[in-house]
Amino acid sequence: MTGATVSRSVGGAAPGTQSADAFTQVELTHIEKRLENWIRFGREVREHVLDRRRRVFFYQPGSVFAFVRWASNDFGTITSRIDIVRAVAPGEPYQTLPFVRPGGEILLRIEGWPKVESVLQHIDAIEAIGIDATEVSPEHWRHVHNRLTVGHEPRAYTVDQHQAFLLCQRAEP
Repeated sequence: MTGATVSRSVGGAAPGTQSADAFTQVELTHIEKRLENWIRFGREVREHVLDRRRRVFFYQPGSVFAFVRWASNDFGTITSRIDIVRAVAPGEPYQTLPFVRPGGEILLRIEGWPKVESVLQHIDAIEAIGIDATEVSPEHWRHVHNRLTVGHEPRAYTVDQHQAFLLCQRAEP
């Protein structure tokens, strides 16, 4: 394969209007049955294809995405994890995360396939009631993280809860 790269823009600002430093960048790699990084939800504004197996997604500050990482070797799964992250603006404090530059505000961090699967099912349930997972209250993702970390079932996210969150957002200056 050559060193050529391909970029495509998905909505948002034109690729040349903001520097790459203004965005949170997530590198995705897919090596069949060895290493798979993917985005479960999120609205990238740009994608940069590095080669057949690697690409980089760019997220605007404030956007939320779910980043899933899975790796295995000849003996089985080594790691599986999901992180729900809010992209940060330049100069804003952030937490570091592998494959995410510079980092982000981590709303949820879960490791181990049974718990990761539970988060994926929770996301499916939210989407099933007609709510875009990128618009869910950050406090709810923290709740899910805390409950699963101690082995408890998280409470369901409801339409009423979402409407209350949206009203609070509109009321903020």
